[in-house]
Parts: sequence; C-alpha cells; structure tokens
Amino acid sequence: MIQPSKADILDLVTARSKGRIRGSVRLEMPEFATFYVDESGAVESDWEADITLTAAPEVFYGIATGEENPAKAFMMRKLKVDGSTMKALKIGEILSSSE
Repeated sequence: MIQPSKADILDLVTARSKGRIRGSVRLEMPEFATFYVDESGAVESDWEADITLTAAPEVFYGIATGEENPAKAFMMRKLKVDGSTMKALKIGEILSSSE
C-alpha cells in the first residue's frame, strides 16, 4: 500500500467528520502526525480530546476510504483506543462512511 500524505488523510477525515462527530477525537499516527477532530473537521494538532485513537497512517486512510473496517482494525490490534471503545467504534463508523 502506498503511504498517504498528511494532506490526504486530513482532507478525507475532515470531509467525513464535518458536522457529524459529537465531541472530539485525537488521531495519533506515531512518527507521522497527530490530528484533532471534531464537528468542525480535522486539524493537525496534539490538543487533548475525548478519545484518542492510535494507528499507522495507512490504517486511518483505509478507514476514511472505507477500505478498512474500524471494528476489525481494533480487533486485529491495528487500532488502539484510549477512552470509550463504544464511542471510538461509532467515530470509526462515521469516518468510514460519507453519508
């Protein structure tokens, strides 16, 4: 898989989350980037959030494109959750659909 750029992930996550996420989430991609996401979209920042999700950039990109199932990524330990697992999976569903 080709490594996505920060801009690729930021644009996709913003498009999926804008007006749809309740609360906030921090997406941590070690040695790559950290994004803060809320109902206004995503920005590159390490601000504190309600939930922190940690994964490789390819995993977040896969979730945002719908190629990676967030629940499966969590079960396979590709996605680490710090906070409410149920809330994190709901956020994963929002990020993986464009509805």
